[in-house]
Amino acid sequence: MHRRILAFVGLFATSLAALAATRPFNLGDLAQIRGVSDPQISPDGAWVAYTVRAADFTEDKNDSDIWMTSWDGKESVRLTRSKSSENTPRWSPDGKYLAFLSSREDDNDAAQLWLLPRMGGEAEKVTDLKGGIEDYDWAPDGKKLVLVVEDPDPDKASSDDGDKKKKKTKKPIVIDRYQFKQDVNGYLGKLRNHIYLLDLATRKVDALTSGDFDEGAPAFSPDGKTIAFVSKRNAADPDRTDAWQIFTIEARLGATPRALTNDGFSNNPPSLGSGLSWSPDGKWIAFVQGGPDKMIYYGLNKLAVVSSAGGPTRVVTASLDLNVLNPQFSIDGASILFNLEEDQAVHLARIPFGGGAVERLVDGRRVVGDFSISENGRIAVRIGTPSAPEEIFALDGKEPRPLSRQNDAWLSQVRLATTEETKFKSKDGTEIHGFLVKPPDYQPGRRYPTVLRIHGGPVGQHECAFEEDWQWFAANGYVVVAVNPRGSSGRGEKFQAAIYADWGRVDVEDVLAGVDDAVAKGIADPDRLGVGGWSYGGILTNYVIASTNRFKAATSGASISNILAGYGTDQYIREYEQELGPPWKNTEGWMKVSFPFLHADRIKTPTLFLCGEADFNVPLINSEQMYQALRSLGVPTQLVIYPGQHHGIRKPTYVRDRLERYVAWYDKYMQAKAPAPPAAGTATAAH
Repeated sequence: MHRRILAFVGLFATSLAALAATRPFNLGDLAQIRGVSDPQISPDGAWVAYTVRAADFTEDKNDSDIWMTSWDGKESVRLTRSKSSENTPRWSPDGKYLAFLSSREDDNDAAQLWLLPRMGGEAEKVTDLKGGIEDYDWAPDGKKLVLVVEDPDPDKASSDDGDKKKKKTKKPIVIDRYQFKQDVNGYLGKLRNHIYLLDLATRKVDALTSGDFDEGAPAFSPDGKTIAFVSKRNAADPDRTDAWQIFTIEARLGATPRALTNDGFSNNPPSLGSGLSWSPDGKWIAFVQGGPDKMIYYGLNKLAVVSSAGGPTRVVTASLDLNVLNPQFSIDGASILFNLEEDQAVHLARIPFGGGAVERLVDGRRVVGDFSISENGRIAVRIGTPSAPEEIFALDGKEPRPLSRQNDAWLSQVRLATTEETKFKSKDGTEIHGFLVKPPDYQPGRRYPTVLRIHGGPVGQHECAFEEDWQWFAANGYVVVAVNPRGSSGRGEKFQAAIYADWGRVDVEDVLAGVDDAVAKGIADPDRLGVGGWSYGGILTNYVIASTNRFKAATSGASISNILAGYGTDQYIREYEQELGPPWKNTEGWMKVSFPFLHADRIKTPTLFLCGEADFNVPLINSEQMYQALRSLGVPTQLVIYPGQHHGIRKPTYVRDRLERYVAWYDKYMQAKAPAPPAAGTATAAH
């Protein structure tokens, strides 16, 4: 008995020591976290290359480098170390070279193609294209590559005068396109992305396509004679449709593109990050087919195939009411692997080529990202969970085996918050799902200040993934309620299309039900509630605070509320007119969704507005309008503008600043009342 007591005491002491050895998450950790992505397995399956991104606060920029790890996980090598980022690693078919994209040594900051010998040596710059390279693919014989090249921007070109650069007066911007704005790219003119062919021996680059339309997602056929790609070149006006179509072109100068699809569905936009995959025999091409053009991003993404000779599209996952992404044929061509988005998780799955039951190869409460397959069938995949940032794993058994360990050392130092999945009923009885994030030192029976976090999209979801902002809030003593309201993906087309042309109604009820659930469980303090989000998360935040005054503070990032006045100011003109119709035909509908601005006098919640100065996704003017309305009404408010930033805040010091401001704002308006200790004998509320 004494030995058992001593053993227990020793175990307890060891646990306390381990707890003391860790610390809560802090903003210094932003420099320690590594973003791991884009696993690329070598043809022989011996090595996996991938990209590692880190925030450099000294240079105040993000830097990405190429690493590779042996299949057995015993050897890990950093391949690039330049101050410029390297990304998009791709193995040559013989496995002797690793190609990548980087703008290092380029005067115009345009990404060029580089080649790195696998056995060691310096990387060699292969191209010098003024427009830069967006994407590429190797020919099966390794002698050629297909490139997606941006048209050069004459305004960005510099002229030399000896060793000095002359600054040119920029030409007037002339606009004549239906969609004339795009985040990061700015005002859209005649510049487009086209397909080029690079001969590796001669370094000669030839343009295979041209015209007033973009092209992307190139993929060589198994015999190397044909290139598949996506484009809107058959549309009367490419700006007026989301329906990207699939084309093929012979891999030679002077060839004419041939359309394989023309079905009115929003097939595989390059921005979706889901490429085309040829069957091993070259007879079929697998791709992601979206919904009808009218459904824009509310439509379901399905796995489809089309014959490389042309013909009707066949949807392989016709009976599956879930989104698919990133299809790749198996080595024998008998099945197709893909990412399957499910409720709050993403899995790796496969389905027989002819259709049938979906088999989940990697499931569980995690997010499975991009993957690649070697010639001998080995699979490398990216996986993340709420308790660990994404890493690269080998799939050679029932459970994925870790390959990269970029975040292991950091994770051993920190004590993270716990993340739990939760379910509850909305006002009309609809079951809603979400997450509860509790501080590392959470004490059952004690109520905590609570922040409702709302995701962007609107079609998207909070997932079983690592979230820096959740950890930051929890480390500062806040409970986080992250809700996936109707409009979110992962639960079928009807669920994600439930807010079509009807924003801020049932989704407001759904997120408020998440807060009610946390209060009913004895976790959230009903007198200390905050709300916030970015993009549509900011938009829905505005709907929430215009619908109720129960929140003591709000943070609204990159949002819009005066939707009618926003017409023509952002990149979504096509989506607006598809969903709401032109405002002169449906003025009532536009006024309806402008509820938060037109009823700003109902808002009493102190609100912090934030936005990037150069945001063309949800432009700054929209945040300025809401800030001005609340300032006019005497509601405590502040507007923070991040100079030079687009919709996504990328500069490391600004990322840190935003997180600091979030907590400072919530602290100011939510922490006045100290949490009451649990009453003696009070039982913990059931979950």
